[in-house]
Amino acid sequence: MTAKIAYVAVENALLHFDNAFSYRIPEGMPVQTGCRVAVPFGRGDSKRQGIVLGLGEENADDLKTVSELLDDEPVLNDEMLKMCAFIKSHCFCTYYDAVKAMLPAGINYRLSLEYSVSADLGDRFYDLSDEYRRIVTIIRSKNNKVEKHHLLQELGYADSSVLDQMEAEGILYKNDAALRRIGDKTIKMIRLSDDAETLLQGMKLSAKQESVIDLLSTVGSASVKEVCYYTGVTTSVPDTLVRKNIAVYYDDEVFRVPRSSVSDKREITLTEEQQKAFDELSTLYHSDKPEVSLLYGITGSGKTSVFFKLIEQASSDGKDVIVMVPEIALTPQMIAMFRAHFGDKVAVFHSALSLGERLDEYKRVSRGIAKIAVGTRSAIFAPFQNLGLIIMDEEQEHTYKSESKPRFNTKELAKFRCSYHKALLLFSSATPSVETYYYANEGRYHKHVLTKRYGTATLPDVVIADMNEEIEVGNTGVFSNILLQNIEENLDNGKQSILLLNRRGYNSYVTCNSCREPLTCPNCSISLTYHSANNRMMCHYCGYSVPYRTECPTCHSHSLRLRGTGTQRAEVEIAQIFPQARILRMDTDTTMTRSSHEKKLTAFANGEYDILVGTQMVAKGLDFPNVTLVGVLNADHMLYLDDYRSYENTFSLLTQVVGRSGRGKDKGRAIIQTYTPENPIIALAARQDYDAFYNAEIGIRKAMLYPPFASICMVGFVGENAKQTEGAAFAFTKQMTRLLQTEFTDIPLRVLGPSQAAVFKVSNKYRFKLILKCRNDSRFREMLARMLVQFSSNREFGSVTVYADMDPLSL
Repeated sequence: MTAKIAYVAVENALLHFDNAFSYRIPEGMPVQTGCRVAVPFGRGDSKRQGIVLGLGEENADDLKTVSELLDDEPVLNDEMLKMCAFIKSHCFCTYYDAVKAMLPAGINYRLSLEYSVSADLGDRFYDLSDEYRRIVTIIRSKNNKVEKHHLLQELGYADSSVLDQMEAEGILYKNDAALRRIGDKTIKMIRLSDDAETLLQGMKLSAKQESVIDLLSTVGSASVKEVCYYTGVTTSVPDTLVRKNIAVYYDDEVFRVPRSSVSDKREITLTEEQQKAFDELSTLYHSDKPEVSLLYGITGSGKTSVFFKLIEQASSDGKDVIVMVPEIALTPQMIAMFRAHFGDKVAVFHSALSLGERLDEYKRVSRGIAKIAVGTRSAIFAPFQNLGLIIMDEEQEHTYKSESKPRFNTKELAKFRCSYHKALLLFSSATPSVETYYYANEGRYHKHVLTKRYGTATLPDVVIADMNEEIEVGNTGVFSNILLQNIEENLDNGKQSILLLNRRGYNSYVTCNSCREPLTCPNCSISLTYHSANNRMMCHYCGYSVPYRTECPTCHSHSLRLRGTGTQRAEVEIAQIFPQARILRMDTDTTMTRSSHEKKLTAFANGEYDILVGTQMVAKGLDFPNVTLVGVLNADHMLYLDDYRSYENTFSLLTQVVGRSGRGKDKGRAIIQTYTPENPIIALAARQDYDAFYNAEIGIRKAMLYPPFASICMVGFVGENAKQTEGAAFAFTKQMTRLLQTEFTDIPLRVLGPSQAAVFKVSNKYRFKLILKCRNDSRFREMLARMLVQFSSNREFGSVTVYADMDPLSL
């Protein structure tokens, strides 16, 4: 018998089992393509969430039935469903991995098992055992509906055997429930309870619990996140204190609507050079086919003004626009400018928003209330129906590439969307990626060039400070004498300075003077970083931390010494040298709280601080007219990394941060501190000579067969057993070699490895890699997808995770 059928991709499907499964649609259920449903799946018919990829009619005698419709209307339109298939094929993930990436976290559902008390329990309650009555009382106190994991946690049970027995006796019943993941409008806070002092008398506490109590006694209350950071504990410690009634949780109100400052609306007047670029881009925008362009101009040349005019044109035409920036730190300035011109038409997309805010912004776009989406890479999924323009500012930045599943490149998704809508994709940068500049020179992209700074601003003078000479004259500190002289001059003149140091923490590593061994994380093959704010050694990979001590864990001598310099140390030392200076630090540690980026940058822009010390988040895209000095404290850090992009990344970062100086009416200066002043990359960045850098770099890329002359694919292997993980890597390589020699002999491929990953162990899991230099076409993707599917079903290596990453950030 034929019936209406839904073709459903289910959540948490294994890669080799990921398909569109057929389910019968119950009579009267208004299922549409692009809606989410709950369906029975597998031998046990456990309920799973799925997305409807299509509808049809077929024989449904042996088919399972859709359990529940989760959406009143489709959450993915035709374009997004096509992009879902695109992400699956290009990123080697499942359909539902792609779906979850597209939707805001607040709109997602999770399927949960709930327990309720049977309605006909009646007087039998008084005949129950004490344990059963306690369980029934707890469930009834929770409106007769409690999620399984919450109930087990409150009861202190390790498993649900008691609950299952009560269900069998008809006391409880359980039901699957779909719960929407909408974030609370609150932040979780903790304080000591009113009875804490009494309860603590005679109570034995662990050292971690005492550290939390000491902190709360001092500060009164704090967010759980802050407590964990400053004491080095996990959330289980405050959870335990709350269970013992020593502390209490409460919610502190936060706003769901993203708030940002609004700058004054300024009329944009283009120079002759800018107008030429705008006219060319306007012609491409009005083309009836998809186009890709590069707007390339020196720092401060007014690229933002050009694409702003283009956005005004698209907006007046009723077209939708996506504008992406690489860092959250760049978003506040951009949003302030856009809201000054376009008001409530602007929606914001980035990870610092609460779940509720993300959901609200997504709805504003999908309902046509907002017409311009501004944000980081998640903005590419803004559900616009009539896209006319996508802009990627600072297009060279690595943050446009996702490092977690699905490992998509935002550039490729932007091309897909522009192709679908026949829209214009505009890349903008003073230091475009080598690949983008190559495609522009080859004619695959259009190119528009700005060679002059806007208005009266000129490029800053750049001084290269040789730190070897500083040591020879007895200066072993963080700052060269010439940098200190210029900072002092800036302070005297009421001007601002930016100091870049791309390492957070106080000291970047610790070594033992006796055995020469560094202090490393027990869970990762990486050194620990000292943080002075909480006096702890911390791992920036897994979060492990331990109080600082002088005893070496290897030889037990008291000879540990702090080495290297991080932003915390730079802040402390510059404050000691210039006690009158108002100093602001911006790094991951100081920007953990909501809206912290905006508040700090706004304060700096308003002149509340004299010196800004920070990591690369302060190096690009920011425009502060009163900044006339930039200091790079260690230009060598990224220059000698084991990565084919190390020169490109270093040149880009130096060029960008130097470009923050002298953007107003006053002449700027930049000082680059280095121990290798002879390195040509430093000299080229000092001259802001991108073309000379590119001409040298492209020759190396061609000789070594690196992008753009080949694509790089990394196949990663992760497992808890090093030997088994290595075995999986070699078995995969052997199996792939056989496939290449039989069915895929036409594929050009160079195979490097397998070998250990650069960071061999992370969170007690070992990592190996296989590097493939390839041509990223459908034939290669077909071969690799087949390999991943076949290998993921190999039970011998079932405990090893295998994944593929096209154009990875690190090798």
